[in-house]
Amino acid sequence: MTFGPVIGAGGTRFSVWSPDAAQLWLCLFDGDDREVRLPMLRDADGCWHGEAAGVGEGARYGFRADGPFDPGAGLWFDPDKLLLDPYAQAIDRAFVYDPALAAPRRQGGDTASLMPKGVVTAGLPTAASEPPRFTPGGLIYEVQVRGFTMLHPQVPEAQRGTIAALAHPSVIAHLQKLHVSAIELMPINAWIDERHLGPLGLTNAWGYNPVSYFAIDPRLAPGGMAELRDTVTALHDAGIGVILDMVYNHDGESDAMGSTLSLRGLDARGYFRHSADGSLINDTGTGNSIACNAPIARRLILDSLRHFVSQAGIDGFRFDLGPALGRMADGFDPQAPLLQEMRADPLLADRVMIAEPWDIGPGGYQLGRFGEGWLEWNDRYRDDMRRFWRGDAGMLGGFATRLAGSSDIFGGVATRSVNFLAAHDGFTLADMTAYEQRHNDANGEQNRDGHGENFSWNNGVEGPSEDKAVQVGRRRDREALLSTLFASRGTIMLTAGDEFGRSQQGNNNAYAQDNAIGWIDWMGRDLALEAHSFALAVLRAEAADLQGVAMLTDADVEWLDEDGQALTIAQWEDPGRRRLILRYRASGLAICVNGTGEPCEFHLPEDDVAVGARSVLFRRPER
Repeated sequence: MTFGPVIGAGGTRFSVWSPDAAQLWLCLFDGDDREVRLPMLRDADGCWHGEAAGVGEGARYGFRADGPFDPGAGLWFDPDKLLLDPYAQAIDRAFVYDPALAAPRRQGGDTASLMPKGVVTAGLPTAASEPPRFTPGGLIYEVQVRGFTMLHPQVPEAQRGTIAALAHPSVIAHLQKLHVSAIELMPINAWIDERHLGPLGLTNAWGYNPVSYFAIDPRLAPGGMAELRDTVTALHDAGIGVILDMVYNHDGESDAMGSTLSLRGLDARGYFRHSADGSLINDTGTGNSIACNAPIARRLILDSLRHFVSQAGIDGFRFDLGPALGRMADGFDPQAPLLQEMRADPLLADRVMIAEPWDIGPGGYQLGRFGEGWLEWNDRYRDDMRRFWRGDAGMLGGFATRLAGSSDIFGGVATRSVNFLAAHDGFTLADMTAYEQRHNDANGEQNRDGHGENFSWNNGVEGPSEDKAVQVGRRRDREALLSTLFASRGTIMLTAGDEFGRSQQGNNNAYAQDNAIGWIDWMGRDLALEAHSFALAVLRAEAADLQGVAMLTDADVEWLDEDGQALTIAQWEDPGRRRLILRYRASGLAICVNGTGEPCEFHLPEDDVAVGARSVLFRRPER
């Protein structure tokens, strides 16, 4: 069974899943938005089919479904609601929230004028099958597509904020100076704003509220899939892979007060998780949770992943709130059917798979449990490294463990850690050293949203400061943080702009800031910090030790104090100790860490190395 539109010699065949519907209609729209409704026929398996003679590529369409309306039982049928085909590969415009989209059955009027229409497309020729450009141990560069180039002076104005802008020579040159192995695009699937944002004059800028798992949001890619494919090709030609951030844990239809846009109006029972009393389960904080291991939802997810690999040559995927992919009735299972099928699928088996290993559901924290073949965002790395550089006592052991690949979490023979200090969600790296508290007033939620505990510090002044000593302290801390990241064993992730000190003015949840708060200020970047990052990238690219993923043993490394002597148990347990040397035995590469405010001279077997206060120095002996 093939879902979605299939173009044939005499027209197009449409197929959609809706086992509980009493009637479905295929709705075709002409250039003046006049609608023609064609009744569809149901087969024995619960799939509806319709033939549209003379209809081909470029036609716009949707579905309407009628049947029982009993939200408490997971039935939301309402023929007034035009529904997006879950398998539509393109839509004619972006989603805009309107209260009528959430009105009860027969009370809000017809929604056709409010809904984007699916666009029939024949698809692109299948992309050539090539191994992923990214391998574990490289640098992932997290990019929010729109905000990344909205203020980029070298990108043509008409192209700014789009996927095509990522292929601009100036952008690729910047990525190459950082030795980026792969860019990770925050969600590009068509999304809708949360209903509370409109009255606040805000819009969702991040895209973590999808309606379609196939169609790209036209605000990011006016050229559709072809634009994505061309950009991927250009990045591949530059040696850079492309990873997509996918949101399969929920969709934009939200809770019981949310909109009926697609899955809810076709088969809420099949696509969403429900409690015994019939209410929607909310393990995501967004109002609903996709039943990722239910047969129809599992197929939708797998088909959409295959779609992006075959159509655009995508190298891999990062999964938002990843435990949802393995959540069964009795909790998370790393051997859940969806996870097994992803590993076994011929198109997906060699793709890069990255889990954000937590959600807010029961047993939702699963760091280290996704198993072989998976990389995992490591928030323990983020927190321990921040606490060490903030000056918290007793952090030397945690710092060393994270630097070496987090063997306590991942065990085995190789680290699967994605080491990061800052991501889209939370303070930027620069704001981490300038704000102790979040400043999210622009989000309109009385500063209640976003993380409350950020393990951040402000060098004595909250926010921007003209004090030279404060500025020097912040620059020193930012350089030390970046040096720590680039010195860490395994895969590292840098969020776009952190390499040159981007700020969000203390906002640690800028999801609704499609403006200067969330856009990267290319003209105002810290060029000295940027140069420091470029130098670190060169050093890391030349140091196989740092890109390795095998777990380290005493035969591989030695841990020394500043005098070049093996650290004793007493020194490891000293809560005030903040200096160490990690030395790779074979290459002689040494990483000297001084987390104090005082200068220190480190002594190595080959030479003496003078190091400044609060710093990380790489030392490679002369050969």
